[in-house]
Amino acid sequence: MKKTLVSALTTALVVGAASTTFAAANPFSDVPADHWAYDAVSQLAADGVIEGYGDTTFRGNQNITRYEMAQMIAKAMAKTDVSAADKALIDKLAAEFSDELNNLGVRVSNLERNADMVKWNGMARYTYTQDKYEYQGNKLKEKDDKLLLRLEPSAEVNSNWHVKARLEAQTDLKSDEGDNGNVSLKRVWAQGDYNNFQVKLGKFGSTINNTLIFDNPYSGAAVTFGKDLKATLEAGRVGTGELSKTLNGRVFYAKASQLTEDGNKIGLVDKTASYQGIGLAYDNGSKLTGRAGYQHFDWNYDDVDNDDVGIWSVGANYRFDKNVAFDASYAKSNRSLTDYEPNLKEDDGQDKSYAFELDYKGAQKQNAGTWGMWVAYRYLGALTSVKPTYDGIHEGYKGWEVGANYTPFKNVVGTLRYGDTKNLYNNDLKDKIFFGRVEVFF
Repeated sequence: MKKTLVSALTTALVVGAASTTFAAANPFSDVPADHWAYDAVSQLAADGVIEGYGDTTFRGNQNITRYEMAQMIAKAMAKTDVSAADKALIDKLAAEFSDELNNLGVRVSNLERNADMVKWNGMARYTYTQDKYEYQGNKLKEKDDKLLLRLEPSAEVNSNWHVKARLEAQTDLKSDEGDNGNVSLKRVWAQGDYNNFQVKLGKFGSTINNTLIFDNPYSGAAVTFGKDLKATLEAGRVGTGELSKTLNGRVFYAKASQLTEDGNKIGLVDKTASYQGIGLAYDNGSKLTGRAGYQHFDWNYDDVDNDDVGIWSVGANYRFDKNVAFDASYAKSNRSLTDYEPNLKEDDGQDKSYAFELDYKGAQKQNAGTWGMWVAYRYLGALTSVKPTYDGIHEGYKGWEVGANYTPFKNVVGTLRYGDTKNLYNNDLKDKIFFGRVEVFF
């Protein structure tokens, strides 16, 4: 527990001091009368919540242990003349430090222990997207107008393990038919957190270069270990889907767009695939961070022998100061579309992806009035960027994106993006993307 005695005074004062008048004499030689915490230290010492050390020192800048914090909580629990608000805070702290309190011989009831075992977070989100496609004089406009409700419970199993989940209900504002608005379980997993070690089992999202390559959930297991340098191993199965539109008699893919002269479907599959990945991430708190990874997908294409794809990736982020940062990523696949469609030209450009982004500040959901903006160039090969995070540029396209976000109220964030892109297979196929989103967090 990396917390100093001085920084713990606010909590200790609330749960330990029965009175609000600070008139007690200060018994500690290293807390001068003009120190900001002088009154609090004096009162807590008089109440018997803190005792200091035998040499008359308080040592307020020294880190405290969970055991020492539990001692203060135990003394606060023994008090009877506290307000209802203070009593609630004492109970909450007692639940957190129940194991240490039990070792001290202080009983914490199961009701107190279980009070915070299940926690809920959530988000309500409105998203508007407009794609304006143009190809050889033909124009097509696609609009999405959707509301999404997301709930994320976390249930404590023991001090190391939690069960987490994600529930979503999405409504298409253009239609009220079919499964529109039904709640579905998107993710559920058990997570074990240990010192420099984490385990996940179930269905959850990948963390290996998930912005550029793949951020959808998969079913399986993941292990992460390390501190400044973290290594992640992932394995399981993942499902994919395809989206298509017809433009001038040809098959046109709006999201993972490829276009062939004969209208054949290429580069996409609607089956379950096996997945394995390994990633490295370095972050020691300095200005420069780095990442690298390898991910393998076996797509199970019909009538294709070599349908597995291996993707290497590297990336780095450099923060110039507290406001400006630059991020770069590159990924390369061992497959191209010519492996599946021999009639395509050799240089189809789908076997690599890269992205550069310059960020200025950034909206923080907890702080009203914060804002940010960015400019980026992205090249997203369809056989490399399988399901990337980006909303302003689709797989199979390249182009520029600009965006901004703003927090008008606490826990309310608005985002705008604009992307001007071209299809990688055919530069005559263009897509201009207008994206707007409002998120409310709770």
